[in-house]
Order: sequence, then structure tokens, then C-alpha cells
Amino acid sequence: MSDEPRVTALGYLGFEVSALDAWERFATGVLALNVAARLPGGGFALRMDSHARRFFVEPGTLDDVSVIGWQVEDAGALRRVADRVAAAGFEVVTGTAEEASARSVAELVKYRDPAGIPSELFWGPERAQQPFHSDLLVSGFVAEQRGLGHVVVTSREKEESVKFYEEVLGFRLSDHIVCRYFGFDVNLSFFHANTRHHSVAIGGPQQKRIHHFMLEVASMDDVGLCFDRALRARVPITQTLGRHPNDRMFSFYAQTPSGFQFEFGWGGRDVDDASWQPTTHARISEWGHQPPVAFAPREKQKS
Repeated sequence: MSDEPRVTALGYLGFEVSALDAWERFATGVLALNVAARLPGGGFALRMDSHARRFFVEPGTLDDVSVIGWQVEDAGALRRVADRVAAAGFEVVTGTAEEASARSVAELVKYRDPAGIPSELFWGPERAQQPFHSDLLVSGFVAEQRGLGHVVVTSREKEESVKFYEEVLGFRLSDHIVCRYFGFDVNLSFFHANTRHHSVAIGGPQQKRIHHFMLEVASMDDVGLCFDRALRARVPITQTLGRHPNDRMFSFYAQTPSGFQFEFGWGGRDVDDASWQPTTHARISEWGHQPPVAFAPREKQKS
């Protein structure tokens, strides 16, 4: 489907959270995102680049991702990709003008992926009037046409989700990681929508709809500074600083106030479809990315 319209980037994420104030402190004080707008019902939108809104954080009990927004090129691409989703047997609902306005996009359609994750296709993101700036960043986020980062999604049946994202939405395979990691079986497939190594990765069933989302910055120092901010804020670190073998990302992982994780990284590699050859890696990381809990001191046994 090389000539067919496809998803071009991860456009936005929505979260339904029970600790709204904690999320705002976390998003602005740890991740270095900016509050772009206050939403009806008490939530808020966040930005990280020229897009007016990249995240929607709204109150609720779910404590999980509430929507994943995938960008396409234009109105024609939206119709054709939406038609493929419908032809694959998934219900597609056209978003109202009010819903598109709330997302700050020209037009959107709604559906659920094979794992039941609420998802949207859209085109025409609104641009902010002022350039993005954060006093917490030395550089800035690697976003814009590459999208906000990546997301690792749950699946009910992995092969069903892989087929949907690859054949219906038009993602291209980057590679796989298959290994054991501290007692857990890992079997992940990574897919790109643009030159970013992956915009989505698919594994097996997870406790929540996503395992983590990733933000990339343009400076290694910004990763270290975020790591320091996370420590000072008592954010639980789930994997220490390390480098992955597939996308070459230097990063760490920690827990959001809702329990799922985020990755904050630098130095991800590009994918050139003309020369890229997918492969399978047998380890999560070349070094680092150790879970601190695995090395915590054990309590002494009482005699």
C-alpha cells in the first residue's frame, strides 16, 4: 500500500485521571510541558511544540489513556483511511464540528482499535500563536512533523493488532524485541509512521491500555535534567538511564500519577524506508534501563 494514504504521526493523547492537580504539577514541573488551555469540566490541554494542543488531561476514575489521536495528511486521506478501518469491520463515527474544535483540528473520525482503545484519525491541527518555550528545557522537544513521540499499546491478540496497525492504518515495521526481562517474557513489535523509529509499539496484554508514552528532547542534558526533576518530585523511577538497541534512544522510564509509565529520551535514530531492514533484537537495552525495585535491599528474615 505504498501509494495509499496512511497515518503520518502520533498527533495527541488524552488521559482520564483521578489526581488532576498532581497531573498538572507532573506535566509542567517534571515533563516541562505547558498548559495550553483550561477545558470544560476542570481539565487542561498541554502543548510541547507548534501544535496548539498535544495532550488532553481530564478528570475521571479511569487513570488511563482515554484517546489516541493519529494524524493523516488531509481530508481525502482521512476519508480513505477511515474507509479502510470500516472495511476491516470496525465502527467508524464521524466527529462533530464541536468535537473537532475541542481537539483543535479541522476534522476527525472516531473508532476503537482491536484492543478496544478509543482512537481518532484527524487532519489539520491548529497551530499555536506563540512559539513553544519552557524554562526547564535546555533544548526543546523533538516533535512537529514527527508527532509528539511514541506510545506502546496493549493488545488482546497481538497478531490481530499488528495486522490492524500495519495493513489498515499503514504503519511500517521497524523491528522486534523478543527476550526475557527480569522474569518477564517480552515480545514487542515496533512500527513507524514517519522517520521516527517508531510511533507505536505493540506487545501483549497490559494492565492498562498503554504501557508508556515517550517524549524525545534535542539534548542529552535535558534527559538528565528531567531525571533530576523526577527524583526531586519523588516520581517512582521504573527503569534507570539506559540505551535501547533498536531505536538507540538514551532514556529513562518513570511512573505517571495514574500508574502507567512515561519514557523521556534523546538521540533516537531515523528510519529510511529505502534502505531499512527490520530485524529482531534479543535484549531490551544495550546497557542500563534497570528496574530499581529489583535491586532494593531485602528485609532481613526474622529468626
